[in-house]
Amino acid sequence: MCGIVGYIGKRNAYPILIKGLHRLEYRGYDSAGVALINEQGQLNIYKAKGKVAELEAFCADKDTRGTIGIAHTRWATHGEPSTVNAHPHYSESERLAIIHNGIIENYAVLKAGLMEQGYTFRSETDTEVLVQLIEYTQLNEHVDLKTAVQLALQQVIGAYAIAVLDKDHPDTLIAARKGSPLVVGIGEDEYFLASDATPIVEYTDKVIYIEDEEVVYISMNPNSPPSREGQGGGSIDITTINNVAKTPEIKRLELSLSQLEKGGYPHFMLKEIFEQPRTLTDSMRGRVNVRQDNIALSGFIDNKERFLNAKRIIITACGTSWHAGLIAMYAIEEFAQIPVEVEYSSEFRYRKPVINKDDVVIAISQSGETADTLAAIQLAKSKGAFIFSICNVIGASIPRVSDSGCYTHVGPEIGVASTKAFTAQVTALTMLALCIGKEKRTMSEEQYLRIVRELGRIPDKISRVLEQEKRIADFSKTFTYAQNFIYLGRGYNYPVAMEGALKLKEISYIHAEGYPAAEMKHGPIALISQEMPVVVVAPHCGTYEKVVSNIQEIKARKGRVIAIVTEGDEVVSKIADYIIEVPETEECLTPLLTVIPLQLLAYHIAVVKGCDVDQPRNLAKSVTVE
Repeated sequence: MCGIVGYIGKRNAYPILIKGLHRLEYRGYDSAGVALINEQGQLNIYKAKGKVAELEAFCADKDTRGTIGIAHTRWATHGEPSTVNAHPHYSESERLAIIHNGIIENYAVLKAGLMEQGYTFRSETDTEVLVQLIEYTQLNEHVDLKTAVQLALQQVIGAYAIAVLDKDHPDTLIAARKGSPLVVGIGEDEYFLASDATPIVEYTDKVIYIEDEEVVYISMNPNSPPSREGQGGGSIDITTINNVAKTPEIKRLELSLSQLEKGGYPHFMLKEIFEQPRTLTDSMRGRVNVRQDNIALSGFIDNKERFLNAKRIIITACGTSWHAGLIAMYAIEEFAQIPVEVEYSSEFRYRKPVINKDDVVIAISQSGETADTLAAIQLAKSKGAFIFSICNVIGASIPRVSDSGCYTHVGPEIGVASTKAFTAQVTALTMLALCIGKEKRTMSEEQYLRIVRELGRIPDKISRVLEQEKRIADFSKTFTYAQNFIYLGRGYNYPVAMEGALKLKEISYIHAEGYPAAEMKHGPIALISQEMPVVVVAPHCGTYEKVVSNIQEIKARKGRVIAIVTEGDEVVSKIADYIIEVPETEECLTPLLTVIPLQLLAYHIAVVKGCDVDQPRNLAKSVTVE
């Protein structure tokens, strides 16, 4: 959620901060703000409800000078979206300013204590409580600001990524994190701060990923020693909140500026849908060999015994990643004959789950920062389970906490509604299932080779599906009237139905639900009418005949059917109102093809309705709070 940007150096900070906020817009937000210290030592805060563009308009005639500043996009938790509740927040004396991602769970207790000491509050946020606590601690403990931040954070229960300015020390920037991501970029005589690397990549490829309960002290004081990274002026010092010194590890960014641009597409989401032939090729590169007769996943090879001896595999995830986990359940149980449970992370972490030391827990998260999934694997790890993660963002929290894992390597996904991350997750999980099945000899060599070879053909087959985009766009206009949709599928394509429904909900705001096709008779069939479009995922495999019967039941009640079928289908094509064809493939790989038309359908319905496709209301790309 939210977005943090910070800068300290020799350049004017404001343009860097504003550009950084634009880079972070994909995370989801409802207000934005910036704090700057100018040459006269004035600490200026400017805030606006709405988009970053509205903040820019507000700042047009303001003093935006200064070579140090922090900026923020807020996704409301405590207090409604408003200018007052937007970040940054002043301390009572207006000497300090803070921005914050996360939730301070014990803010009410802390606030009550501060009010007893005479502190007043301008906003409804938990964040303002934190900046007041830092100032109170500094004044009462007679310590420097860094120590005050450390002591204050020792009292905090919850998650945070913060950045703090002090107008009395205009050459110093302090930041800290726990449970919310934070990265420091190292330039020539300048430093950058951000929630993720997207605002930094334009300026440097050297970054430090801040760990939980670490405090960062950056100084540009000319008397400070050169930074230990050898970058010239200024210094960076990292300690824990208990003042234990840490040695930062510099990483090199594997990210290019071109990946953050739309590349001629009207929306990032459409760009990312069309990138899938390439991103799946990238995801398989170095893992599926040139002859396409073997898969090698280092995360599996290095921990083979843990998988082969597993009595159970638990998959934990949220949202789209949870749907990918359901598909993996079908594949792992079919190929490896290991029982699989798929858990919503938000429920798993709180329901006192039974976890054994011979369990393997697979965590799936595009960002690698999903708060509930991170908490779920920390719980499982404390019980002795082996943690394997499927993530896209290198250096994120979840892969760092995991014992092993697999990166999907699809590049940054900017559209809030996940597309290429989903197909890459399914690809990675399918490869893992095949590796386990081959080693356990629970699948035949012939089946293994057939599926591996077919997996290598999937990118080209996705390209063939994408050729139908114009036709899908044309008939999508028909369904903008709808208030509700039902999506149906069976077997491997039941999770695809749920994913298709989620995509439509997320970006078009049309209510949609995904069901196993056979469950339609157990309630949902009551909703069928001419006004209720039904999307049926019906490739010619598995329970095809059963799904055909379900379609006939819908048509008998005058329902309108959009069907995803295998090329050359001669049965459903005569019954359905609209069909979208996908190439024939192995049943376990059909989700990689059948989901593509559903992504396009949701996209084009949303576009015709005039919805903000890349930044749908109320949603954030990376859910880093509960």
